[in-house]
Amino acid sequence: MSKSIKFSLVYRDMWQSSGKYVPRVDQLTKVAPHIVAMGCFARVETNGGGFEQVNLLFGENPNKAVREWTQPFNDAGIQTHMLERALNGIRMSPVPADVRELFFKVKKAQGTDISRSFCGLNDPRNLENSIKFAKQAGMISQATLSVTYSPVHTVEYYVNLAKTLIEMGADEICVKDMAGIGRPVWLGKIVRGIKAIKPEIIIQYHAHSGPGFAPASILEVCRAGADIIDVGMEPLSWGTGHVDLLTAHEMLRDAGFEVPEINMSAYMQVRKLTQEFVDDFLGYYINPKNRYMNSLLIGPGLPGGMMGSLMADLEDNLKSINKFKTKKGLPLLTQDELLIKLFDEVQYVWPKLGYPPLVTPFSQYVKNVAMFNVMAMEREKARWSMIPDNVWDMILGKSGHLPGPVDEEVIALATQQNRSFFTGNPQDEYPDALPEFRAEMQEKGWGPGQDEEELFELAMHPEQYRAYKSGQAKADFLTDLNKRKMEREAKKSTATATPQPIVPTPSEMTINVNGEDFRVKVAYGNDQPLEQQTPATATAQAAIPATEEIDTRAVIAPIEGKFFRTKSSAETAKKVGDQINEGEVIGYVESMKVYNAITSEVSGKILEICPADGDTVDEDDVLIKLQ
Repeated sequence: MSKSIKFSLVYRDMWQSSGKYVPRVDQLTKVAPHIVAMGCFARVETNGGGFEQVNLLFGENPNKAVREWTQPFNDAGIQTHMLERALNGIRMSPVPADVRELFFKVKKAQGTDISRSFCGLNDPRNLENSIKFAKQAGMISQATLSVTYSPVHTVEYYVNLAKTLIEMGADEICVKDMAGIGRPVWLGKIVRGIKAIKPEIIIQYHAHSGPGFAPASILEVCRAGADIIDVGMEPLSWGTGHVDLLTAHEMLRDAGFEVPEINMSAYMQVRKLTQEFVDDFLGYYINPKNRYMNSLLIGPGLPGGMMGSLMADLEDNLKSINKFKTKKGLPLLTQDELLIKLFDEVQYVWPKLGYPPLVTPFSQYVKNVAMFNVMAMEREKARWSMIPDNVWDMILGKSGHLPGPVDEEVIALATQQNRSFFTGNPQDEYPDALPEFRAEMQEKGWGPGQDEEELFELAMHPEQYRAYKSGQAKADFLTDLNKRKMEREAKKSTATATPQPIVPTPSEMTINVNGEDFRVKVAYGNDQPLEQQTPATATAQAAIPATEEIDTRAVIAPIEGKFFRTKSSAETAKKVGDQINEGEVIGYVESMKVYNAITSEVSGKILEICPADGDTVDEDDVLIKLQ
């Protein structure tokens, strides 16, 4: 009898591997019945990872989205699975143990059956709580191998890791080939090794298609004993996404495997609706190049899930670099030239940082250090000029054991900055925090929600949740979306005629959040051309005294992002009147998914803190003024 292979649709990951956002809950519930009707999916990936953070960013309640999105699959008997990042939960930074425990209880209550838990460093200590908390909540615990290809990531390494996770109580194993760079035969050996340890254990294989290995890898792991394959479907398969369902289905059927039939009428409906969602607003955040496969990704090994947002980041990074080059009269870079420089730098820094598997958040950490290095060198500065605190935590062992040794060059840099290496259990560094968040909810009159899901959301994503509750997150999203729409229309007009300048004007709007109205201001920063400014704007700018007229010095934003005075409640924010010393941290700019500490290059007393917490700042904006 031929072996049966089941399919899982990674609908959430399809979107995040393509661009920045995922569909709204009304769109998800519209497509869900047709996914069910396709009849070929045993599982659907419904939530986890950055899914809920993204909901908050465009002003939608993520708990409502998860409940309504999972329900049709629960009703149809299709298992739902989520992705979670062990010590980091479903965010980019470590999470207290009590918040992690509540997370699993909430997600099970909301209809999620399986927890796919991965540690970006493959440290079993970080996965131990995930396995325990998932099983306590009544979920299936699927422990994950974060697959990358390097001298330290051998077949034996992964088989031994799987053995440890099985002994910890994992019900299933996921082989997560997040960059699609696992060599097919090598992956087959890993799967055979795991099945030799426990033949009955379910193995699910997840791969992105970027470098082109994935179809061959799917065939090899199935021949080696894999049971379930993750797939995407048009119009978001291939490129930085996943192997298309139809390709995997026909390939495996031809190889003699038993695969479920596909209701093609329902398939076309899902395909049609997905394209409608792209056309509605999601396409404004999808770079067309993300549709391409690229064998250049074999070298840096960057994951498909990150490449979706990387191309958007590159646009801002390119503007920043070329702004400097314009001032200096130097030749400008193209985006392709910057991409190659970035890939080369990733290959340079990755071994020096101890070969962390290139999966969220550590793929972002390695990429960000590489990008900061490229930006520094293009501005005629030295490497390693900006290493975010999150990256230092990884280097120093606060996130878990690194697979390889840290390079002497980086160790010397840590010594110069009086940083010490950590050898304890990473979870011990992050004490319980739920009482603090309960108190905040009571103080603000916010209810904890069904199954304490709103309490969980605040504890997991504090800044984003507060912005969501105030209505500012939705206002910021609508402002950005409107700006992108006008830019696209302006490009179309330029192609056919000489258009009149489109000048966005500040306005106010009412945002309704959970039945409560918030009046918010919607503005476009400094996008208005000077000659188009209103008299009030021009007068306000003229009223600001020039720096030379008063004895002030400034701390300038080195990068674009959102400004925060602190990154956690454990820190004390700087305030006007405080004395600042050279080299002291004055705040953070959240950029490329990490908090970058901003230090002052001069000493003095704070006269003014220019941006408010959460304000978007551009490179070279004044953050604080010192006397």
